[in-house]
Amino acid sequence: MFTIALHAQKSNTGNWFIYFGNQKINNKWNWHNEVQYRNFNFMGDLSQLLVRTGIGYNLTENNNNILLGYGFINSQKYLSNSNEKVGTNEHRVYQQFITRQSFNKVFLQHRYRIEERFLPNDFQMRFRYFLGINIPINKPKIEKSAFYLSAYNEIFINAQKNIFDRNRLYGALGYVFNKNIKIEAGYMAQTVETNNRNQFQIVVFNNIPFNKN
Repeated sequence: MFTIALHAQKSNTGNWFIYFGNQKINNKWNWHNEVQYRNFNFMGDLSQLLVRTGIGYNLTENNNNILLGYGFINSQKYLSNSNEKVGTNEHRVYQQFITRQSFNKVFLQHRYRIEERFLPNDFQMRFRYFLGINIPINKPKIEKSAFYLSAYNEIFINAQKNIFDRNRLYGALGYVFNKNIKIEAGYMAQTVETNNRNQFQIVVFNNIPFNKN
């Protein structure tokens, strides 16, 4: 880890710290919140800060959810041949549909997302498809004290020219502390049009149940 921190620019490997929260408002509605702190190195050299939130509605009890959300993204990029960075802000509106399936011990998630991106002096649209898979290791399902394998692939398609935007391929080991909190540590290979950049990831998931009281 320390080697990565010292040589981030040369190794082209960074790290993302991610928090996903989901608060049930009632049996139908939920509030999603998310923070991603992305670094050029292991920690301290900010590449991007992403804050995202949204209101979702369950079409069925647990398996199908639609959501309307907003995201704020601050990106820091190094100037060419320089140690100085320049920052830009992006505002983003997005709509998504998530559907879940299970086959024995294999749990699948499909996410279809449309993004309207308000960039400095520009507007763009982007389409994303995410396929995730979770497989418990020491339990019959992903429950308290379970270790599990997690993997996903997500492709990004632009509505304008340069149709291919990026692809992310991820693998991780996860652990479930209780029905509300689980954590993953993994590695993501990201392919973009002009270059590739890989990331270590530490992800915390916090699901807050609906309290009828």
